[in-house]
Amino acid sequence: MDNTYRSVIESLIFASEEPLPLSTIIKAIKEVDGSDIQINPEDVEYSVEHSNRLFEENDHAFRIIKIANGYVFATKTEFANYLGYLSAEKNKRRLSQAALETLAIIAYKQPITKPEIESIRGVNSDYMINTLLEKKLIVIKGRSESIGRPLLYVTTDEFLKYFGLNNLTDLPKPREIDEIMKDTDFLEQKRKIMLNAIEEEIEKETQGDDENETE
Repeated sequence: MDNTYRSVIESLIFASEEPLPLSTIIKAIKEVDGSDIQINPEDVEYSVEHSNRLFEENDHAFRIIKIANGYVFATKTEFANYLGYLSAEKNKRRLSQAALETLAIIAYKQPITKPEIESIRGVNSDYMINTLLEKKLIVIKGRSESIGRPLLYVTTDEFLKYFGLNNLTDLPKPREIDEIMKDTDFLEQKRKIMLNAIEEEIEKETQGDDENETE
């Protein structure tokens, strides 16, 4: 395949705000340069591999990876701490523990109904489900054939992007989750998150008290 198209493929992936499917890359090229252009999925995959080899040889900080059934540019893992610092504000909008719990149940049990979710969690899940729907991490996909025909919920491509997964088979197995939960680094990060949450709550209460005193 012409090296020109390697650059074209790189530019398409780089400019896309969403993971770019292989089929969309081919369609874009054929729409612009003509349907008789000889380019197939194997050409695109080879081009991506070739680009990644060049990035590696030139010690670039990024790679092209496949995620949510599409291609995106991503920085190398060794720079995660620096990027984590920049994303601190985004972390403040992280999902609550209850929302993560609800999302995990849906991810592993999908398609699943609200009564089934609540049976597992033991509490009403209306608010958590609405939150996940608003964030487009889950979607309604039909109705169950059980009594009352309750709605069925499944995860979305946004869910895959949020957790950096290519597809649902990349979900960690329950055994792997147990190992992560016992990891000392994970426990330390969890402790810091909890402390930050407590500090934020104290700050809110303090501001509330100050406002009351001025009234």
